[in-house]
Amino acid sequence: MSRRKKKNSPPSSSSPKENTMTFWERALGIWLAVCCLGAVGLGGWFLSRNSHPSALGTKVATAPAGKFSIEPEAKVMPHYAGSESCRECHAAEFEKWQGSHHGLAERKVEAKLDAVAFEPPKEIKAGTQISEAHVVDGKFALTTAGLKSPHETFMPERVIGVDPLRQFLVAAPGGRFQTMELAWDPHKQEWFDVYGNEDRQPGEWGHWTGRGMTWNQMCASCHNTRVRKNYEPKDDSYHTAMAEMTVGCEACHGPMKAHADWQKAYPKQKGDPNLAKLSRDQMLDTCGMCHARRVELTGDFVPGDKFFDHFALSIPDDSELFYPDGQVHDEDYEFTSFLGSKMHAAGVRCMDCHDPHTSKNPVEGNALCMRCHGSPAPVIQGVAVAPQIVDPDHSFHKAGTAGSRCVDCHMPETTYMQRHARRDHGFTIPDPVLTKEHNIPNACGRCHADKPVEWAIDNCNKWYGEKMNRPTRTRAEWIAQARTFAPGAHKNLLKMLREEKDPFWRAVAANLLRISVHEAGVVEALQAAAKDPSELVRSMAARSLGANLQAGSEAETGALTALLDDPSRSVRIDAAWGLRRTVDPNSRAGSELLYSLNFNRDQPTGLTQWATYLEDRGDEKGALDEFKLAVDWDHGSAPLRSNYAIALSLSGQSEEAVKQLAEAVRLAPREAQLRYTYALALNEVNRAAEARTQLEQAVQLDPQFGRAWYNLGLARNAAGQPDQALEALARAEALDPQNPQAPYAAATILLRLQRAHEAADAARRALKIEPSYQEAVNLLRTLGE
Repeated sequence: MSRRKKKNSPPSSSSPKENTMTFWERALGIWLAVCCLGAVGLGGWFLSRNSHPSALGTKVATAPAGKFSIEPEAKVMPHYAGSESCRECHAAEFEKWQGSHHGLAERKVEAKLDAVAFEPPKEIKAGTQISEAHVVDGKFALTTAGLKSPHETFMPERVIGVDPLRQFLVAAPGGRFQTMELAWDPHKQEWFDVYGNEDRQPGEWGHWTGRGMTWNQMCASCHNTRVRKNYEPKDDSYHTAMAEMTVGCEACHGPMKAHADWQKAYPKQKGDPNLAKLSRDQMLDTCGMCHARRVELTGDFVPGDKFFDHFALSIPDDSELFYPDGQVHDEDYEFTSFLGSKMHAAGVRCMDCHDPHTSKNPVEGNALCMRCHGSPAPVIQGVAVAPQIVDPDHSFHKAGTAGSRCVDCHMPETTYMQRHARRDHGFTIPDPVLTKEHNIPNACGRCHADKPVEWAIDNCNKWYGEKMNRPTRTRAEWIAQARTFAPGAHKNLLKMLREEKDPFWRAVAANLLRISVHEAGVVEALQAAAKDPSELVRSMAARSLGANLQAGSEAETGALTALLDDPSRSVRIDAAWGLRRTVDPNSRAGSELLYSLNFNRDQPTGLTQWATYLEDRGDEKGALDEFKLAVDWDHGSAPLRSNYAIALSLSGQSEEAVKQLAEAVRLAPREAQLRYTYALALNEVNRAAEARTQLEQAVQLDPQFGRAWYNLGLARNAAGQPDQALEALARAEALDPQNPQAPYAAATILLRLQRAHEAADAARRALKIEPSYQEAVNLLRTLGE
């Protein structure tokens, strides 16, 4: 099944609001220039892109390890023997595997397995569309909306998935296969649309004919064995190859042709002496290859390799991918939440609970958990004795009911693609207090949807008392506060980064600290995190330092330069991205970055990253073309249009930039950040009244948006509304008490209103925050202080 089912492509990066000043913010200084002391200097970052690229002449030195490349396909594929070669010696394992989800991950359409879905003909209604599954000239066919007509007939050639749904693949131009939105439910014996009633239309990125459902990028690598995507940007085509269709034995064990040949040569000997055995962590990384929300860096993972040498992992951040406590929110799969779990920290690994060949549990129900939690003797290699559970004293639910099942409370289900229920592998503890305060779901509310959250809180307090006030609650609260840009939230993140024992959660803190990099102590903490034993922590530290790198900042540059020679490829690439303006493309890290960027150029998000790289390396024309192409590929994406608008403005095409942002706001009218950016662009083309209107709407949509309040104050003042301007600036100062610009701006307005005493107080507040703030010093001198 396709990796993502979004209507539009995901944004290339999340952008912190409170410390982020866009390209256009500099222009807003004219609104303050009416004050006698001049404008506040503005400028900075947007989507990790600097509006003033640094000079390209200086290269950051790295170890001359040579350009990165992967082994040629012609040399790789002959090392694979195919799953059938395993049958003779491993009959029991082969029998388990061939009927499993892995064994049937992808196959060709077969009359024996698929006829029931097409015969007799079946009408399929979804949204405004009516489709039909039937037989045409002896071949299975689906007549549905395509790019040419609302009723085109397609002949599926392959099937991905087996249970609880099956999707069909259709050949398309340019070596593509497209994954159809119409899927077959083998249990209910009915067709349905994986998008429900979204009614997606041809031409949209997320429609089955669009790039969001292109098998070569979205599905192939996890439904087959040793896939080479082989995308060609020159003509936007694929030449995808694989060692074996479906997730075969070698997808998890690695290439085995040499082993099969050895066994044939020495049939009486037991055990191939050349066969390496994977460690428990290597097996976990192999599972993570497909069971993770991640970005591919190489497209060439082989069992035994390290996960972070081939993938950039998505973890809880300031987006909606995960809830603040680590529960999955979007389609995140299992790997990330498991890495953040107490089970992983204790040493539990996938094969402890899943049969490696059927993927099923060795025992059903609570018995699986009670092997450890009901026995004082450890039953898993290397795992400490687990807390002992005695029910019903633990669950307070009668045996045999839903509430007494471990998984219902600690592994809640989320249904994807309308029919696919998946359990969260974070093993979180239900906490209705987090639901009340931060809208984080809890297992009590999932079952008892008719009860108010206070009912759940009362029962949990009655049953568990002070145990509910556990460290995991505090951690979730800190993350939730950081995601809403709460004042002072960075202090808790710094504490979390220093004291958290689990490297996964230290990585979360390092990642979130990019929002607060301007705060005291944050850069220093990230520098320290860049030396953490965990490659995930180092990677997130590199992202945060790189995203906020200012030209000439020796501290950030030094830390990132050191990471260019990190043992982990994902860390090296993150560091190289942060230093992309100057990194040597022929160095190891520089060439790895270039390879990963090129690998992902077949999707709008990846193309945007490539365009950003070109822009920051001085290729303005090339960057502009790629930003435009990304919008063409996904014309319904507001973030892509915003990126394109910035590039247009940088090239002097301000009016066209405004048009792109107007369309972005139309596409996402409730995004405060977009309205804010649109306002700044409008002001750049001297449409101040419209800009002020957009700022007013931005703060209505997000009353906590301090930067928007600040610029609204400037805009109101320029419009001759000093009292309303002071109100907006007061809100800005309250929301961002560490920023001296708001009190200073208020001081200049108060001075013009001849309210000298209040002006002096405001200037002093600015200096208390930043004693070297020269404009505030000058203002006080003007007042005779």
